[in-house]
Amino acid sequence: MSAGRRIVAAVIVLAGLALAPAASAMTLHDGHGLTVTSVKQIDTRLVALDVKTGALPDPVDMRILLPTGYAAHPHRRYPVLYLLDGTSGLASDWTTMGAAEQTTAGQPLIVVMPNIDLGGNGGGWCTNWPNGAESWETFHINQLIPWVDSNLRTIATRAGRAIAGLSQGGFCSMSYAALHPDLFGVALGYSPAPDIYYDPQARAGAMAIINATEVGLDGVPPDTFFGNPTTDGINWAAHDPTTLAENLRWTRMYLYWGNGQPGPYDSPSSPSPEAMGIEGAVAYDTEDFQARLDSLGIPAYFDPYGDGTHSWPYWKRDLQWSLPKIMFDFAHPVPNPSRFTFTSADDSYSVYGWQVSMHRTAREFSTLEDAGLRGFSLAGSGSGTVLTPAAYAAGGRYRVTLSGDTTSTTSRVLVAGRDRRLDLQVPLGPPNPYQEDTAQAQAAGTAVHTTTVTIDPISAAKPRAGAA
Repeated sequence: MSAGRRIVAAVIVLAGLALAPAASAMTLHDGHGLTVTSVKQIDTRLVALDVKTGALPDPVDMRILLPTGYAAHPHRRYPVLYLLDGTSGLASDWTTMGAAEQTTAGQPLIVVMPNIDLGGNGGGWCTNWPNGAESWETFHINQLIPWVDSNLRTIATRAGRAIAGLSQGGFCSMSYAALHPDLFGVALGYSPAPDIYYDPQARAGAMAIINATEVGLDGVPPDTFFGNPTTDGINWAAHDPTTLAENLRWTRMYLYWGNGQPGPYDSPSSPSPEAMGIEGAVAYDTEDFQARLDSLGIPAYFDPYGDGTHSWPYWKRDLQWSLPKIMFDFAHPVPNPSRFTFTSADDSYSVYGWQVSMHRTAREFSTLEDAGLRGFSLAGSGSGTVLTPAAYAAGGRYRVTLSGDTTSTTSRVLVAGRDRRLDLQVPLGPPNPYQEDTAQAQAAGTAVHTTTVTIDPISAAKPRAGAA
């Protein structure tokens, strides 16, 4: 049988009767770009596995914690917490050092703990590297999440997903939440680094840390993860939670960090200078993120708990402190927004059921503003194609009016297709010739043109043959 058609079942071998309930529930299949290469039952709740993916050169280690009674309730679905480790960490760290299994005991919750690095090296900062060597976002977002939803009984919506991480993993959790707010209803950072570009001082510190990870831990040239910050600064900004803060308006966020001074879990006679220094830098970085959210009026929970260093006892406590909030949010999820604003530097992106494709000369940010079923604005240059969610009457007629700062007001009637969507072509203005945030763009300027689109229903009845 060919590999493309082969369904590989990684069946857990029963180690004893005590393992039977969990083991019988865990048959893991290949799919969504992942091949299961090994599975080991650690105990009645904890499973260790390796997967191969074309997005990464080596297999990836992972741990999964099932809720107690998972096998006994075959029709019950559970929310998922994606829990990420930090620089040079292992997928097992949260269970061996972070007490994740004990902390989540008795909770109706699946916990997925994938690696963010290969074999304990420095890590890839949860981005698709410009050189194509490693594609972490593809693995975590496009492959792992649908694989988990197809293999486990999850609540496969943003209302049933949270993402959390420590240190580099804290950056990952906030970055992924900002890039994909329709996937995660809750995002948490424990001693995170949520500003790698927005604030100049935070940018300098982040670049030093990231370059040290690249060269000293991963053994790759500097500027491998995001590109050169001088010539490809937009790629740094495009992954930066602080730059993308508006995208997080409808996400429930919780951040915990110390000030870098020895705290209750540090040796009073010999605290770690490295752990103190890193946490001090984290404090500045996270405070800058907090100030950015405050300036935009975006709510979040911040706990700058004071004395504490960049070390596991504090992250263990962070998970213990935050788990009740996570479970409350799963029980009382924030609804999808009826209107939202989303910024991206991608040529094409999807969010909350909307799809946007930009047609322009150079890479730059575009923004889908105040998007709702009665209309939206699109900001950028060139033009865009906007496909609405499937929320209109099939065959219904809608008057679409466009008005922009460089285009005259036009109006036409569109008919929703069988897919109940409207396909809109949105002119913006002359495309900018230079990639945003480069020396050429700074000299010439990056023009931002905005076109506003209003959608008014005319009739929900199917149109006559030949109607517009």
